[in-house]
Amino acid sequence: MDNFDFIIIGGGSAGCVLADKLSASGKHRICLLEAGPKDKHWSIHMPLGVIELMKDKVLNWQYNSVPEASQNNRKIFNPRGKTLGGSSSVNAMLYVRGQKEDYDHWSELGNKGWSFDEVLPYFKSTQHQERGESDLHGVNGPLNVADSRSKAPIHDDFILSARQAGFPVNNDFNGEVQEGVGYYQVTQINGQRCSAAKAFLTPNLGRPNLTVITDAHVQKILIDDAKTANGVCYKRKGKCHDIFANKEVLLSAGAFNSPQLLMLSGVGAKTELTKHDIPVVHELKGVGENLQDHPDTIVVNHHRRHDLLALRPKAAWWFCKQSLKYFKQKRSGILTSVVAETGGFIKSTPSLTRPDLQLHFIPAAFDDHGRDLKMLLNYGISIHTCLLRPKSRGSVTLFGNKPSLHPKITLNMLSHEDDQKDMIQAVKIARTILTQPPLCDDNGQEIFPGQNIQSDEEILAFLKEKVSTIYHPVGTCKMGNDDMAVVDSELKVHGINKLRVIDASIMPTLISGNTNAPTIMIAAKIADSILTTYA
Repeated sequence: MDNFDFIIIGGGSAGCVLADKLSASGKHRICLLEAGPKDKHWSIHMPLGVIELMKDKVLNWQYNSVPEASQNNRKIFNPRGKTLGGSSSVNAMLYVRGQKEDYDHWSELGNKGWSFDEVLPYFKSTQHQERGESDLHGVNGPLNVADSRSKAPIHDDFILSARQAGFPVNNDFNGEVQEGVGYYQVTQINGQRCSAAKAFLTPNLGRPNLTVITDAHVQKILIDDAKTANGVCYKRKGKCHDIFANKEVLLSAGAFNSPQLLMLSGVGAKTELTKHDIPVVHELKGVGENLQDHPDTIVVNHHRRHDLLALRPKAAWWFCKQSLKYFKQKRSGILTSVVAETGGFIKSTPSLTRPDLQLHFIPAAFDDHGRDLKMLLNYGISIHTCLLRPKSRGSVTLFGNKPSLHPKITLNMLSHEDDQKDMIQAVKIARTILTQPPLCDDNGQEIFPGQNIQSDEEILAFLKEKVSTIYHPVGTCKMGNDDMAVVDSELKVHGINKLRVIDASIMPTLISGNTNAPTIMIAAKIADSILTTYA
């Protein structure tokens, strides 16, 4: 029988932070369970490998939604990391915190301790900002935040064109003001990915009180008749193992897998559990509800420049010359690229008080987030535009009671009329930027949506056929005190003792930007709370 003080389910961004902070003192025995393998593959550590990772069936869960009624019954691709570091090992490495108002809103909803001023210390303490320390940035934290080492000239053209379109330039999206366009900062160190595993876990694997088990697929949380979580059952190499927690079980499996595992363990809506013959341990109607993600659309243009990502002869020659910089010039050049080096945060209408759209500029003709390689036969450029605070809500439920089944994901994007209107405006804004110099000087025909798509009705039809997510699912185990809340402000599961959910699923509302940095903040904050409890 294996006993630990804390069992962490999931070796993603939150799990790696928890493993580091809880094991640091040496006072507690920690076990971290990760369903995927170790993070050894080259595509994880070389930044441009992100394109390969979208197709990797070993390192990526590669979930798909159900046929979406709001989007012409299409199944929407939902990649999730399945390795140490989780999605921080397969994402585009952009370091974004969101807006101050996002966290103040959480606090206003009744979640004590989650205002921006209260979470800022955890953003700072987990970060090493290569630009140096400031009121908003920290140094000497494990997560390295750097400027891009891959700045193809086309990115500067994008910034100039966006400025010509009336949008301000911003050198720090995590500064005093988020609004504007410019270069993103990235979670890299020396030109390589700085995942949560590399930052928080790998340096500490030698700690005698930290046990990390990979390829361990958790089957259920063991909850006794007193509604106390006291262990975990996991399967590895075809055999099931039970391990036990003296203090707490910490569920950090992400916005899809955390609610799935709660339901498989008998915690969730009674109607959903009984449908799949799962004994009800404790009814929590909100488990799996409140799913939110950033809906994302794309405008793509043919382009005459050749220093782009393309499967074309001149582009291939440029790529080869760029690639040499990675090996001969201390890891610079195109292989350090996160693909979306530039972008920004803008308002869909000037009357708004803060940005509601995010831009990602891609120096390639991209479709389906790079999975459609046929598009790369074109020289092209793309602007992704996503809606930061959508009103549509989806859910995560079950296909059945077997842990081997994927979670049943219903995104329900574009179901709210306001989201439709805002996304139509997003397409118009992206088009406006692409018609400004210097980008327009080398632009050819529009590929998507296409020049024949002009009216609002036509754009909406295009959106229903093309909108995807930008891979920021949250909210399915939301924090709060209402009937649909799953955890309280300490992230303890309502009605279950010694069980917390600590990952992006606890966000009551989606933050205005990429979700990796906020997830790391969440784990660091609660780790401190746990350490105080068991001091």
